[in-house]
Amino acid sequence: MAKLTAFTMPKWGIEMSEGLVAEWMVSEGEDFAKGATLTLIETDKITNEIEAEAPGRFARILGEVGVTYPVGALLAVLAEGDASAGEVDAFIAAFQPADASFAGTEGDTASAPAAAAKPDAAPAIPDTLPISPAARARAIEMACDVSQLKGSGRGGRITLQDVDQATSLAAPLKLVGRLELSPQGEAFASPMARRLAAQHGVDLAGLSGTGPHGRISRADVMSKAATARPAPTAGEAGVERIVMTPMRKAIARRLTEAKTTIPHFYVRRRVRADRLLAFRAAAAGPRASVNDYLLRACALALIEVPQVNIQVHGTEIHRFAAADISVAVATDKGLITPVLRNADAMSVGEISVRMAELAQRARDGQLRPEQFEGGSFSLSNLGPYGVEQFDAIINPPQGAILAVGTARPEPIDDDGAFRIVPVLHLALSCDHRAIDGADGGRFLSAVAALIEQPERL
Repeated sequence: MAKLTAFTMPKWGIEMSEGLVAEWMVSEGEDFAKGATLTLIETDKITNEIEAEAPGRFARILGEVGVTYPVGALLAVLAEGDASAGEVDAFIAAFQPADASFAGTEGDTASAPAAAAKPDAAPAIPDTLPISPAARARAIEMACDVSQLKGSGRGGRITLQDVDQATSLAAPLKLVGRLELSPQGEAFASPMARRLAAQHGVDLAGLSGTGPHGRISRADVMSKAATARPAPTAGEAGVERIVMTPMRKAIARRLTEAKTTIPHFYVRRRVRADRLLAFRAAAAGPRASVNDYLLRACALALIEVPQVNIQVHGTEIHRFAAADISVAVATDKGLITPVLRNADAMSVGEISVRMAELAQRARDGQLRPEQFEGGSFSLSNLGPYGVEQFDAIINPPQGAILAVGTARPEPIDDDGAFRIVPVLHLALSCDHRAIDGADGGRFLSAVAALIEQPERL
């Protein structure tokens, strides 16, 4: 008898409750080595590669690409040795997830169904019946007689959605987008590449793949999408309908919660930036960005005014000894805030190197949970986009966020002399439950003093 092991939806971080199967990198029955990438799992913040901890193969793959599953859900069955279809079916039928709550998720992506009582026995399913592995497992679990079902898949294959519809547990998966195939037949592309092509309106015909044997990969599609105007999806003329990614849904949910539950107040100030810009231009070695200097200024100001270096948890205020600053980084999937840990202990040069690494990992979707969770303060700088000033929404459970615009020439009073110099507009958003106006004012004054005396940085 073969040794069978469950391959389940992993959990990264406290907040993760579900994940989306973005792509399977190995096929059912294919042998793989230790360290091989098995699958890509997409959460509301990152896309992670799952590597094999030991050599093996999948006796059955259940998780369907593009489908969201709760943490602990059975995605595949690992086998050591040869396993019969009956052994695998029995293993799947007996499997009990660690988290038995299978609440559906919002949006158009299909989710695992709500938990239901299992019948005493499951009808036998012939090995010759055209049915997907996930549909077979669901039919066994729900004792669904699939012999009378009309499959909606290719060649009449019974899919997971067919079984779910028959048992009235879930709605069928709705795909929004357009996917064109090459005139010679189906394009040689990974499942994730197909999904992204549909979402971004990328025509796979004629697209050169950089993967093994010329396979079109995720990177190939995203590169094409960045240089081509997306084609409109089906629907009203001139309207493109885009399904929210898990990350965009999380952004919408968190910012709505932040704006409706946190009493924001704002402290604004102008600060001359000519001395900082001159100091930066004269600095030796690799040139750090203005944002790196702003991070250093915020870090030192947080240590000077610890009342702002906080998180708010219900009726408790958590004050931090180190400045762990979340920095807003724009990615093709939405905004993510990697955390620069112990920024107060870093030089501007060290901040520059570390932020470049974090920003690149954020854009590649390769941040680890500890690299984006937590943080005691946030910085959002829209200066590179020409934005003069704006107010930012607090990133809970943090207590404050600093919004910075671009430096533009404005008149100032320079010791009684009238001068026109580059000026930055700073706007500090504070949680009034934990931070008073005086605290916000002192913090902004500390940041301004450091910017105007850049040698202190």
